[in-house]
Amino acid sequence: MQLNGDQRLEAYRRMLRIRRFEEEGMRQCEGDKIPGWFHSSVGQEAAIVGACLALRDDDAITGTHRSHGHPIGKGADLNTLMAELMGKAGGICKGRGGSMHVADNSVGIISESGIVGGGIPLATGCAFSAKVRGVDQVTFCFFGDGAVNQGTFHESLNMASLWKLPVIYHCENNGYAMTTSVAQSHGQPDIALRAAGYGMLGVTVDGQSVGAVYEAAAEAVTRARAGEGPTLIVANTYRFDEHDFGMVIPGEPYRSVEEVEAHKRNRDPILLYRTVLLGEGINENSLRAIEYEVVEAVKQAVQFGLDSPLPRPETLPDYMFNSPLADHYGFGAGLERNDRHGN
Repeated sequence: MQLNGDQRLEAYRRMLRIRRFEEEGMRQCEGDKIPGWFHSSVGQEAAIVGACLALRDDDAITGTHRSHGHPIGKGADLNTLMAELMGKAGGICKGRGGSMHVADNSVGIISESGIVGGGIPLATGCAFSAKVRGVDQVTFCFFGDGAVNQGTFHESLNMASLWKLPVIYHCENNGYAMTTSVAQSHGQPDIALRAAGYGMLGVTVDGQSVGAVYEAAAEAVTRARAGEGPTLIVANTYRFDEHDFGMVIPGEPYRSVEEVEAHKRNRDPILLYRTVLLGEGINENSLRAIEYEVVEAVKQAVQFGLDSPLPRPETLPDYMFNSPLADHYGFGAGLERNDRHGN
């Protein structure tokens, strides 16, 4: 399966939306408009977008602490995403999720998590839910190379394989778990081989090629929908920025400037795909129109975030609890909030 005509331009658009959003987000961090940590997906756009384009709108995904690219890749609204990063009430999660804990049911994002490997069991449970409900939804689980040494990875893959759950485990292998290289932390650095231990298919793809990622993801999704169980995909990619924005690593650098610059120069997924599109006959003006459109959309998102109000302190406990008894007995969330506020 290959990206078709419309998907090719959409892939370019979504990768650019991630890149420009992340670049602007870092600028907003410098201006103290985004509080807390900011983990950039710059350099990893193809590994995200190629996967998301293989999914339907009603398919679910779980992500990581590097959590802005996945929502954008799945089609999330940039305005409310930027407002969320700024901690504003107009955000996707009303300012309560921030940079690392975004959820957006409108595009199937059930969880992004600051816990390494935290989304893996959630994705497994979501896939189990689909099987119990008898629907053909799949769940796509994003995680990094550091997460494959977590117990949740092994427990989840074993369960998914036993029960043939419709879940795809997608490792964005950028080579470093924060500052620790795969070579330093993996007894078997070929991560895809771990799938064999659980009786499932494991494949490795070039994570800088959006087309290669799409083909692997589309095949895995087709298998999952057909009841053939899970797949482990390892997309070898590279993050261009530090683990989180502004991070200062004491001591000797864990990777050289030359290494980073070589990847930026030769392995930038957006530049690589732009060259592919031009070679396939896509008009230069069509690409420039998309580039302009994305820049304007990100500008609008920043303004939306800046204009959104901060959450009111008295709403702090809102959205923290859900009582099925409230619906059953006919009293609503508003009454519950008033009760908690002492009224």
